[in-house]
Amino acid sequence: MQKKFWFILFLAFSSLCFSQNTTIVTAKVLDQHQKNALADVRIIVEKLNTYSFTDKDGIFSIILPDSSDYILSLQYSDYILKRIPISVSRKNVDLGVLYLEKDIRAELTDNLITLTEAELQDDGQSASSVGLLQATKDIFLQRAAFDFGQAFFRVRGYDSQNGKVLLNGITMNKFYDGRPQWNNWGGLNDVTRNQQFSNGLSASAYNFGGTLGVTNIATRPSTFRPGIRISSSASNRTYAARVMATYTSKISKKGLSYSVSGSRRWAKQGYVEGTLYDAYSFFGAIEYQVNTKNSLLITGLMASNRRGRSSAITEEVFNLIGSQYNPYWGKQDGEIRNSRERKISEPILMFNHNFETANFKWNTGVSYQWGINSRSRLGYYNAPNPDPTYYRYLPSYYINSTIGANFLSANTAKEGFLSNPQLNWNQIYKANENNKAAYVLYDDVVKDTQLSVNSIANIVISEQFKMDVGFGYKSLSSMNYAEINDLLGAEFHEDVDVFSNTSNDSNGSLQKYEGEIFNYQYELNAEQLETFMQLTYENKGWKGFLAAQWESIKYARNGLFVNQRYENDSFGKSADVNFSNFSFKGGISYKVNGRNWVESNAMLQHKPPVLQNVFINPRENNQIVPKLNSEKITSIDGSYFFRYPKLVGRVTGFYTRFQDATDVNFFFVDAGVGSDFVQEVLTNVDKLHMGAELGLEYQVSSSVQVTAVAAIGKYVFANNPNVTINFDTADAEEELINLEGSKDLGVATIKDYKLAQGPQKAFALGINYRDPKYWWIGATANYLANNYANISTITRTKSFYIDPETGINFPDATDENVAQLLKQKPLDNFYLLNLVGGKSWLKSGKYISVFASINNVFDTAFRSGGYEQSRNGNYGQLKQDALSGTPSFAPKYWYGYGRTYFLNFAISF
Repeated sequence: MQKKFWFILFLAFSSLCFSQNTTIVTAKVLDQHQKNALADVRIIVEKLNTYSFTDKDGIFSIILPDSSDYILSLQYSDYILKRIPISVSRKNVDLGVLYLEKDIRAELTDNLITLTEAELQDDGQSASSVGLLQATKDIFLQRAAFDFGQAFFRVRGYDSQNGKVLLNGITMNKFYDGRPQWNNWGGLNDVTRNQQFSNGLSASAYNFGGTLGVTNIATRPSTFRPGIRISSSASNRTYAARVMATYTSKISKKGLSYSVSGSRRWAKQGYVEGTLYDAYSFFGAIEYQVNTKNSLLITGLMASNRRGRSSAITEEVFNLIGSQYNPYWGKQDGEIRNSRERKISEPILMFNHNFETANFKWNTGVSYQWGINSRSRLGYYNAPNPDPTYYRYLPSYYINSTIGANFLSANTAKEGFLSNPQLNWNQIYKANENNKAAYVLYDDVVKDTQLSVNSIANIVISEQFKMDVGFGYKSLSSMNYAEINDLLGAEFHEDVDVFSNTSNDSNGSLQKYEGEIFNYQYELNAEQLETFMQLTYENKGWKGFLAAQWESIKYARNGLFVNQRYENDSFGKSADVNFSNFSFKGGISYKVNGRNWVESNAMLQHKPPVLQNVFINPRENNQIVPKLNSEKITSIDGSYFFRYPKLVGRVTGFYTRFQDATDVNFFFVDAGVGSDFVQEVLTNVDKLHMGAELGLEYQVSSSVQVTAVAAIGKYVFANNPNVTINFDTADAEEELINLEGSKDLGVATIKDYKLAQGPQKAFALGINYRDPKYWWIGATANYLANNYANISTITRTKSFYIDPETGINFPDATDENVAQLLKQKPLDNFYLLNLVGGKSWLKSGKYISVFASINNVFDTAFRSGGYEQSRNGNYGQLKQDALSGTPSFAPKYWYGYGRTYFLNFAISF
């Protein structure tokens, strides 16, 4: 009663103070099912862009100037956004009780996780950005994640390394490739839903960010809803089944709260054949609120994931056996065994201190992460290639023969492949009956330890000015090696390179046994220091910000094997590689009126190369990419937003230029200058991304909502980068490309070739029906187009024209003939229909929900991505291979999932 008295007294006093020019709006916010008060609901006045929060009793009050019409927006995690039009006329308004309904569409996040994990099956498909978009309410970004994501659509064509993912303010992007490793918190959906997302170039209070924005995942138990949640899922995508349980305590009188969560996911095989799935995850966090200003948080999480990988396949293989085919597995003793498994287990332990007053927030965190990320593969040594899709085993090899097509042998090869399309483990064991291994199953292991320290301060200087300041430090020690997993019946493996007959470990034993390290071993070290500062100004409809970042990074390699092919440059420490960069960004927005506003942002970023593009061939030597530069990113976007009672949307245009990028690739090539296994280094790579986005939501009635989104982009190479190939010189002199071990091939003529960054056009039309009796259903029709496979750059150099037998250009290798042979062709355009629906109940105080989705209802077959093979690196060979229309070294493609489902049952109490 005393608290209510003081609250009423405060309102009365405020009314006297502001009665001439302002109106006070009050209300109480409750859960529609359980009728309990909701604390910390965000109340936004859309016209003014000001906000307030409900207190622990669900009550809020907000002061509105002048007599006008406003729209209040009530936002709360896992609840449906509620927008309330109000009119004020210098009289205080009590809206009474407002109810928020739980959004069981939050289960879409679980659905999204299965899509995000699907991309992790193969390295070539792991750069999508959909995982960054879980927290957004923007209709375009929701469609990009939940509908376009299954086709590996990338927002604005950006790689996920261009977005920052933070856990309690600490950056989770990896040094190696710059991307967040989603598996580190996979299966912990209940405790990673609390996310703050800033889109694109907009301001973030946590980090300077990149072109894809910033996502911060908060794990404070005090912000979770207390209680128990148990859920179970079934799917036919990456896993077949999942169980998950989460408990969060109430805040005790002493200020303690905690949360624990665990899950298990499994499948004998997913949608793609032979892709086993075995994962479990654990989470624990305890928070102690020392007083009203200080709190301490300890978070620990561990997500262990083991899965079978799949392969891109040529169109020839697809036509023979279908899109779900995977050559990496075979049956052994009646059980599926995949030769390429990926195992990830990288626990995180984190400590945070939070200090908060009305005008000052300060979060300091320390994180320690360790663990392994391994990939298995089957090595073969002076033995036939065990891959059933090896080009010599397919019909096209006999049709494309240089001595003439042999259709009888081609038909025999077809019948042989169809009768035995999988890996033959019995033959492999038989070949290993001698003591010396012809085949070895081994793991490429990355064993990381990383220490991170971060501190972020958010300061309210005045009503108009706010400042954000951040500091971060990261240190990585990454051990990389190959370890013999299984000798497959043999006694030992001889650790030599079979092509040059040289030792991989000159100071070690020649014979290696199960569990021993062989082939290569080295350590990568990285150290990063970064600071950022951001100033935000807001006044009378105008809002703007300026941000700056300074970043320093150091890389080094330490070789632990003496490789005979690089005796003087494989063992010991490399030179340090250092970068120091400044970056800047800013933005401005103006509210034309309460329902329309415009916004524009710009950024100039200098970004150091990721670790995987610093060393030419780190498994064998210390050589560094020459003239290595930081990447320069220039980006600008402009948006128009409108928000009417029934219609909400935005239109955005963007332009981004990536310059001075570096890329390192590995493959065997028959080039015009010679044949070898090479490391291809691309430098001075420029890329252009430009386009427009549209997102619309129209509330037809209280139950029916219609949505429409569109994305039209142009993602191309913007220059002709330089190409250098590197190789060892241990072979006989007459077989070498040259004695220096490196050859500059000049520029690759690839300007205006399309980038392999997912569909460059995407459209969706959706309709949702929400019944007052707490069930809903939705359908989205999607059209995706202008997707391209990744091109081979070495075939676009002048060496492609050279006949390796004569050393001069092929007579018919004219620019016109070469252009026709290398013409880039788009992948298929396709339609996808997705259905979602759900129902919720409140039974005896328990909240029960069921959610279901069906993706690709009509089972459309489509290619989601791919790459050109670089084997045919000269005009004559590629021309000969393409004559039949079924090349032996045709592009390889990944195929999207056909009809799939996801079903989730959850109970909360």
